[in-house]
Amino acid sequence: MANDEIINIDDMNYAIYKIGDWKNNYEINQIGLSREIPVTKHTLTHVKFSMEEIRNSTFEISDKSVNGFVAIALQLNPKVQKMELDDVIELEENEYNLILGELDGLELLEDDETIPLENEDYLIYKLEKDCHVTNSIPANKFTRKFYLDEMRRIEDALR
Repeated sequence: MANDEIINIDDMNYAIYKIGDWKNNYEINQIGLSREIPVTKHTLTHVKFSMEEIRNSTFEISDKSVNGFVAIALQLNPKVQKMELDDVIELEENEYNLILGELDGLELLEDDETIPLENEDYLIYKLEKDCHVTNSIPANKFTRKFYLDEMRRIEDALR
């Protein structure tokens, strides 16, 4: 039996994206490595909050304090690992500003709209709090398949 559940665009319990490409290329910013483009105000707010959380995390590397994006990139991205630390820090700052510009320029769905939970036009994640962490759980088959394929694609891009 098909799931005909309808969700409101303004439901804070869901993050909704479309599949697309960013205008710029990114090496460090994981948001920019994904093909998930926010399409609701709540999703956009969630993405920006997640970026701030990562950037506000600090780590000491080579006697310098770096933010979480820099630290993650240095751990996972072989291209970035070959760069000088100051260049990585500068690249992250540039990417952060570019992705913020892209996020601020997105066309979003109207809050008063609804969409079926089961559809192949949007990626829909159910947001669930676990202590202080918000988990994004694919809410339908289409999103689950995309998510698994996307994780493989990002892993391959970082090799």
